[in-house]
Amino acid sequence: MAFQSGSFAAADIVIAADGANSKIRPYLTGIKPFYTGLTAIEAVVYDAAINTPRIHRLLKGGKIFAFGESKSLIVSSKGDGSLAFYAGRKISEHGYRDSGVDFSDPAQARFAVEQEFASWDSIWLELFAHATSWTLRPQYCMPLDQAWDALPNLTMLGDAAHLMPPYAGEGANMAMLDALELSLALLSAEFEDVHTAIAHYEKNMRERAKAAMAMTLESMEQLHSPSAIDYMTQIIGSGEAWERD
Repeated sequence: MAFQSGSFAAADIVIAADGANSKIRPYLTGIKPFYTGLTAIEAVVYDAAINTPRIHRLLKGGKIFAFGESKSLIVSSKGDGSLAFYAGRKISEHGYRDSGVDFSDPAQARFAVEQEFASWDSIWLELFAHATSWTLRPQYCMPLDQAWDALPNLTMLGDAAHLMPPYAGEGANMAMLDALELSLALLSAEFEDVHTAIAHYEKNMRERAKAAMAMTLESMEQLHSPSAIDYMTQIIGSGEAWERD
């Protein structure tokens, strides 16, 4: 394997754990993710206790989930005193780009989001007013029925294998389980060779991923529907795990 630095390395097995835009995945399959119909706008507020005091008090070091008008706003506390938020809505894949809004310009990004959430409570305007590092996050997902032929020296895990939106909190969980199951398969005496072990791992991984992606897409749809709050309340009331990342 050749690296940008000019160095080379040889290995018996290469594992693609390089995320959504994996450079290694195409060596295994040409299957690409599809756009889910939803885009989130991510931004950060530094010194949240000073810049967004009301929201900081509500957060209490945790998360806030707000829903309405088929939109979502998820706010998360960070260890450095900042907070990050995702403002999600249904829109065409290039809808924001085609609207002419330049999200690298904080003023344009802020104005666009303030307009979208204009009918929401003024507390959210406090959040947008102090946000920086605006980034568009179109949400993609791998096809649920994806399949490929196992190779004897190359495999993948995590988002490289089964990219999905974050609206069920399963992405990181799946990646960690992938790593565990792959390691167990490679070390197991049950399989006659590495190729067989990888094929076994990938078959089980795709089955698990299919179920997780289906649940994620359903959750994403419900959380961006008129009944989002009822859906969230039902999940919390039933004790069902929803976000475990």
